[in-house]
Amino acid sequence: MGVLRAGLCPGLTEDMVQLLRSHGFKTDEEKPGTGGPALPAHQPRRVSFSVVDLVSADLEEAARKCGLSYKALVALRRVLLAQFSAFPFNGADLYEELKTSTAILSTGIASLDKLLDAGLYTGEMTEIVGVPGSGKTQVCLCVAANVAHGLQQNILYIDSSGGLTASRILQLLQARTPDEEEQAGALQRIQVVRAFDIFRMLDVLQDLRGAVAQQVSDSSGTVKVVIVDSVTAVVSPLLGGQQREGLALMMQLALELKTLARDLGVAVVVTNHMTRDRDSGKLKPALGRSWSFVPSTRIVLAICEGAGTPGSQRTACLTKSPRLPTGFQEAVDIGTWGTLEQSPVLQGDQT
Repeated sequence: MGVLRAGLCPGLTEDMVQLLRSHGFKTDEEKPGTGGPALPAHQPRRVSFSVVDLVSADLEEAARKCGLSYKALVALRRVLLAQFSAFPFNGADLYEELKTSTAILSTGIASLDKLLDAGLYTGEMTEIVGVPGSGKTQVCLCVAANVAHGLQQNILYIDSSGGLTASRILQLLQARTPDEEEQAGALQRIQVVRAFDIFRMLDVLQDLRGAVAQQVSDSSGTVKVVIVDSVTAVVSPLLGGQQREGLALMMQLALELKTLARDLGVAVVVTNHMTRDRDSGKLKPALGRSWSFVPSTRIVLAICEGAGTPGSQRTACLTKSPRLPTGFQEAVDIGTWGTLEQSPVLQGDQT
């Protein structure tokens, strides 16, 4: 708990501290038999009185020795216990605190929200995995457009694959509202940064965390969602071969993203590619086992095959979640805004 000093808590004056130290029960030299070095004979004996000493002391004896009020010492001990003791939470209290500190943001796609237990959770990282053309970027654009327009929140969109175009976001917003002022307002809430290597991406994330820590807000305001499309594009070139620092850089990026989510209360969305297992030949998320522990939630997008199946139809499978059972699947039409029934079809390629 530390050394007792004046001003540590209300009622603890310098005179009281000096009296307690002068009649202290413990010194900073080693007691006999502890195995520690004894102080030289010529060195003065310094007496220190700690918070633990006062809390565990016989207050009647301390009051008698120091000439202090017993009631004042009892009140002082209560204040110190309230200030420094760790009190356990029960599950109900912890859950209530979690509800007040966590926000759930809709993705704008009803079937995807269902898999995510209502949407993206602040303080967590959600990973969208799929092969090229499965619709990962389209999902990210839907999230950005819905959060910026429907939820009136700000987004940082880090594009590392070159898949983001302003026209595609505008198309999504035009499907949402015909009002050009609303479209322009939503576009202003989406801050886009292009980072084609991991060092640039780390700089962007650290700058964001530093700006919030210093309470510096730009014209876009406080960011609520961070989208990284894609994390594979900057990490894959560093893995394999003789590049031993690649794994360390990947885990540094993971730490930055998770710290950002937890400390700033933002929802982080990243995209990842699929790769084939060299032994079984089956598809699996890229970046290996170390990365698999990083995201809180993982959804795998797969292209629906078969006669009569629309080209924009995908299957989303929940493979990792802190709240819901895994293995559930939902049909997702990445060519529409929001629900399948109410949204117009978008043009352009789906990556």
